[in-house]
Amino acid sequence: MTERQPFIAGNWKMNLDHLEAIQLVQQVTYHLEPEDYRASEIAVIPPFTALRSIQTLIEGDRLPITLGAQDCHWEDSGAYTGAISVPMLAKLKVSYVLCGHSERRTLFGDDDETVRAKLDAVLRGGLTPILCVGETLEQREVGAAETVVAGQLRAGLNGLTLGEAASVVVAYEPVWAIGTGRTASPQDADAMCAFARKTVAEIAGDATAEGMRIQYGGSVKPGNVVDLMSREDIDGALVGGASLDADDFAIICRHHRL
Repeated sequence: MTERQPFIAGNWKMNLDHLEAIQLVQQVTYHLEPEDYRASEIAVIPPFTALRSIQTLIEGDRLPITLGAQDCHWEDSGAYTGAISVPMLAKLKVSYVLCGHSERRTLFGDDDETVRAKLDAVLRGGLTPILCVGETLEQREVGAAETVVAGQLRAGLNGLTLGEAASVVVAYEPVWAIGTGRTASPQDADAMCAFARKTVAEIAGDATAEGMRIQYGGSVKPGNVVDLMSREDIDGALVGGASLDADDFAIICRHHRL
């Protein structure tokens, strides 16, 4: 079996100004030891307004954490007021970009075509997309969860070269478990991540699927992270609310020591 390094990423959503962002990262890293960074890749995904401040902090303090962005535009430049392009993010040493987060899909109308255009832009710019997939409660209750997730994966990955597909991170985030306090059971989360890996194998081959990191996102907390991370097909966590609390996020990052 391929050894996949766990990937813990904190998505701050529309929270924290740049000063609060600096303080949070400093507090989190105070709790972490070198072994924590060796055990997992750790990333923070701030709002656009905090990216430069966090980049400067990471570089100035030589922090072994990576930087992500919450969204991007599919064009490299142009008359798109309010939008942020991948080349702009690359200049800020951003490594990862969320593509298709459920809040972008449900609140801002990002459909599969839009998500794919953004994913292509991220790959074109040399950054790594985190392709977010997941079903709503209504879709799960009618037995359509696998159909929805498979459709989102195919829309995002079909037609990519094997090298491009292998570079993508997938985040399975059941929409009904985001910001609600509800969490898929570790068994259910693992089953859906395993299904996502099986679907990736059908799209891009067994080797790509075996090497791909698949995160679980959906009310990940210190109390459930160990059980989630012990599952065979869960390779990390896309953490929402708990990533805004320095103590909680540090505990999640230290899951291997709990």
